[in-house]
Amino acid sequence: MKYAIWIVVVLALAAGGYYWWRQQHPPAPAAVEVPSSPAAAGEAAIQHPIEQAQTETPPASTPTPLPALGDSDSAAQDALKDLFGAKALLLFYLNDVIRRIVATVDNLPRDKVALRLMPLKPVPGRLVVGSFVDGMALADENALRYAAYVQLVDALSAPKLVAVYVHFYPLFQQAYQDLGYPKGYFNDRLVLAIDNLLATPELAQPIRLQQPSVLYQFADPDLEARSAGQKMLLRMGRDNAAIVKRKLREIRHALVADAPQPADGH
Repeated sequence: MKYAIWIVVVLALAAGGYYWWRQQHPPAPAAVEVPSSPAAAGEAAIQHPIEQAQTETPPASTPTPLPALGDSDSAAQDALKDLFGAKALLLFYLNDVIRRIVATVDNLPRDKVALRLMPLKPVPGRLVVGSFVDGMALADENALRYAAYVQLVDALSAPKLVAVYVHFYPLFQQAYQDLGYPKGYFNDRLVLAIDNLLATPELAQPIRLQQPSVLYQFADPDLEARSAGQKMLLRMGRDNAAIVKRKLREIRHALVADAPQPADGH
């Protein structure tokens, strides 16, 4: 699969820390179940045809035939080994990789992400919370837990990512339709998810927290009401989020010709 997986891994990268945000251990990998998703009402017009993506000219070679979606895990694992070595496989749940990615991308603009469908394992360590005179806040040290992941994102070539994503697009499209959108178009959902993440606010002050029960929440109601994807970026820390957002802009620019959504808003 080479770089195809990493387009949407960028979107899911912050998700690993969500497990520890809830102070729970991750569940054991299990076969992916199709979550209940609202079926597409009618056939919507395609907004971002994959054929319009700007890609690098691939090297002169015979294209590798696409595997069947149900048989694609081996190709995904081989690609990760080729890119980052065998240790990179430790970051992933290795069953139903493409389906996990598609389900996560679909959920990022929503209120919640299905934790059992995450493609990535948790970021190491526990959420780091600081104590202040007027309450709790996300500690600056929490961002250090994401450093290795963000370095991988920063080093990615967006044009190459998109070129291979286009080649493997039929598998992502099939997985999206199987998710409960028989007339949906995954590339449109991917662009929407990117735009939603790019709208994550950039906060200079510490992010205040509250703990009404077992789970931490953002003390600011506006932040707590934001999408699951935006809250994931907020938890990564401002500098890490800026790197991820910069890469997402590069990917979006290669996927579509129009400008991204504003930097703030829902």
